Amino acid sequence: MPPPGDEEDARPKNTYRPLGIPLHAFPVNVAEHHGKSVFCVPPLFGPLLFDNTDSDARDHCANERTFLSYLRLSIYMTIVSIAIVISFHLKSQPSRLELRMARPLGVVFWLLSLACLALGFGNYIKTVNKYSRRAAIVQTGWKTQSVLSIIALFIIAVCVLFLATNSKRY
Repeated sequence: MPPPGDEEDARPKNTYRPLGIPLHAFPVNVAEHHGKSVFCVPPLFGPLLFDNTDSDARDHCANERTFLSYLRLSIYMTIVSIAIVISFHLKSQPSRLELRMARPLGVVFWLLSLACLALGFGNYIKTVNKYSRRAAIVQTGWKTQSVLSIIALFIIAVCVLFLATNSKRY
């Protein structure tokens, strides 16, 4: 036991340095903030500390992997939208119709990629907040199903468009 007057700060020493960046954010103990959104608790850039009981670590990792899947799909769709806008033509020289379709088709893919990214981030935050209240149930809602259905239908429609035009390179 240290002599009186030499007591150290009760907070744990912060050794967390993501990528060597000198952030001095203390970890946020989620159990202390029951009922609040843990993303709005200061420090904002502090790591979230959850109690690892039952299968919590596995559930958090699964939630992060799901968000990263949404992020990957969003990046792929952004790349496709850029490719469509830059060089959308089915033959060696683009027709007037292909030139007129390129920009709107690219914009639609880009908007769908933003919707996918927003959906993934929203699901991630909602699930982490529910984990902090120990009330998370893994399920999909109508928003997730409708956005992903629209994305799937749009991708299928563009593939049918390509097949229907009987595209061949000359």
